[in-house]
Amino acid sequence: MRRLPALRAAVTALALLLAGCSGEGGRGAQGVVRLSFQSLAWQKESVEANRQLVREWNAAHPDIQVDYVQGSWDNVHDQLLTSFEGGEAPDIIHDASDDLADFAYGGYLADLRTLLPDRLTGDIPRRSWATTTFGDGVYGVPFLQEPKVLIANTKILKSSGVRIPTPGNPWSWPEFRQVTGKLTKKGTYGVAWPLKEPVSVTLNLGLSAGGQLFHRGADGKVTIRFGEGDRVMPGTVRDQVNSQRSAARSALGMGGSDTLPGFFGGKYAMVPLGFSYRQQVVEQAPEGFEWTVLPPPAGRGGLAQGVSPQTLSVAEDSPHKEEAVQFIDFLLRPANMVRLARGDWMLPTGTEALADPALHTEEDGWATGTALARALRPAPAQSVRGYPEWKDKVATPALQEYYSGAIGTEELKKRLVEDGNRVLARYQR
Repeated sequence: MRRLPALRAAVTALALLLAGCSGEGGRGAQGVVRLSFQSLAWQKESVEANRQLVREWNAAHPDIQVDYVQGSWDNVHDQLLTSFEGGEAPDIIHDASDDLADFAYGGYLADLRTLLPDRLTGDIPRRSWATTTFGDGVYGVPFLQEPKVLIANTKILKSSGVRIPTPGNPWSWPEFRQVTGKLTKKGTYGVAWPLKEPVSVTLNLGLSAGGQLFHRGADGKVTIRFGEGDRVMPGTVRDQVNSQRSAARSALGMGGSDTLPGFFGGKYAMVPLGFSYRQQVVEQAPEGFEWTVLPPPAGRGGLAQGVSPQTLSVAEDSPHKEEAVQFIDFLLRPANMVRLARGDWMLPTGTEALADPALHTEEDGWATGTALARALRPAPAQSVRGYPEWKDKVATPALQEYYSGAIGTEELKKRLVEDGNRVLARYQR
């Protein structure tokens, strides 16, 4: 459970650790503005792209200098909470949109509406801005997004004779179930679902079948309802694992990277993974291994799927919000956004960057991913207060039991809805 008051006791320890982030915010010698930029880039190419852009900014702006601070996705929420509480938050904050709600509502992030340049607001689609809009304010700039795709063994696909899907003609969910059955042979499963963290995958892919789960009323309050569309994606996975046996049960407790050795060894014909996993495939696949990127299954919602883009925000306590936004605008110029996207093997949100020819090549599946961009939607739980607690205490254990076959659909529905609405009610009084 991650609630704003939870880590006040840890403020002192981490505040000392983070003292270099924005404690020196202000004007240094000769009136130079110093800004701290905490980046969560972790892949080598991505870290270098971010650091190089900081160097380029500093060379061109001697009066506004940016200090690069390396953060980590592993503990970013708690680390930021502690730095906010201790008054030591970075000026410019790299995070993900589904982590911003508590910070936005808690008053820790600056409302960027009057600060953002027209170029940037016009280049990024409204559906992406919706992921960082809480109440009437905009508390982050969404800049990178990652669709789920199917990464498939080309040799197994071709030898099976199944129809190869394209973004223009994807598999339906029933067809996907049939295909995984055909791909399942002795020693090979049609698919491996790495569902160690099952909630976001379930919610985001469920949009294609019309699932929504979270419904906001006219009064602004959110309630959970489990409709027919919400059953399709989880029901498919459960049947593939437990009755059809076309999905590997052992993969349910795995993270995405854990499935790659089995995928390379022919144990799984396909693995649903985030788009950025292609880099690991390129780096780790044995010589001669042939693979391809396919769109995920589609339903009545087409190829719609939820995403929580990576974001850049400004701390409310930053004394130099305008300068911070100037740096963000530089970082997200179309050419720079392409550099960041390629460094992270993800898609940019910006319309101009997304049109760059470098992101439309067939090599490494770039064109397939780019073709999915228009179907990306804000993740269903994007702005739901109490979502972290619901996810950790209710949805994760319920879905894990459901996928393993320990409980049925009605019990899953009961837990997600009844237990879930009790959790959300506490946050919406």
